[in-house]
Amino acid sequence: MPCKNPERPSLNSHLFHAETETEVRHLLNDIARAGKYIHYALQTSDTGLAGSQNTSGEEQLKLDVISNNIVEEELCESHLVYAYASEEKGAIEPLRDGAPFFVAFDPLDGSSLVDANLSIGSIFGIYRGDPMGKTPREQVAALYLVYGPRTILVYSTGKGVHAFYLNDVGEFLLLEKDLTIGDTVKTYAPGNLRAVTDTPAYRKVMESWLDEGITLRYSGGMVPDIHHILIKGGGIFTNIGGNKYPQGKLRLLYECGPFAYIVEQAGGGSSNGERSILDITITELDQRTPIIIGSKKEVNRVAKVLKP
Repeated sequence: MPCKNPERPSLNSHLFHAETETEVRHLLNDIARAGKYIHYALQTSDTGLAGSQNTSGEEQLKLDVISNNIVEEELCESHLVYAYASEEKGAIEPLRDGAPFFVAFDPLDGSSLVDANLSIGSIFGIYRGDPMGKTPREQVAALYLVYGPRTILVYSTGKGVHAFYLNDVGEFLLLEKDLTIGDTVKTYAPGNLRAVTDTPAYRKVMESWLDEGITLRYSGGMVPDIHHILIKGGGIFTNIGGNKYPQGKLRLLYECGPFAYIVEQAGGGSSNGERSILDITITELDQRTPIIIGSKKEVNRVAKVLKP
């Protein structure tokens, strides 16, 4: 008697029936397992400072270090990752000679929001071989986890964007298949608002959203803000350059590249003001980029307004 298809398949079952390449499927499951441990650590671990700094010179929370160590352990045990780069370390860390994949990740994006008990997340981009000299369009897969009232995992391997929730027994079950982003923009999430003081065009963009009655939905975390756009099916997120960060604060490899891959797979758009984020050549680990991402039509409009 053949197996019945469950009403809400697990992540592994979904990946299998989606004919995901076997090694990619195993690696995504290993990363999902890391997410489960981070979910648990957020509920049980000390949220104080670790006494160290990340590559941006920001004070690391103990949870930053714990999360990074969890991901490293799972990637090592997978035997599928020859090296990784973490936003918390800023250097390529070798793992397994001869393994096929390279993983770039931010283990706990938005960790400064932990003490306020706001949603935060983890971001991953997977490449076959060295990402240097490549573009984010060449990712094999990208995924993120958002840790909020529910822990949700969203991934794409180039065959649509799919969301899973973590149930009470520690299994990721399908929440929604084929997430899409349309052109209707009801919300905006403006990062680096300080830039309106030295970039009049950015102020013009903000004023246009206010005049149009679009609702502000900004938490200060990239993961929950872009997740909101995906779940609601439309919206816009921006984080452009200013005096302090001329190229923007967010990084191409760890944050912008994975999200651009996912959002464009959902029918949305991304831009650095000139081209798709997916078409920017990766030249260094700490490479920053302005980002405009969300509903494609609005991304193009904002990029046009901001263009010098």
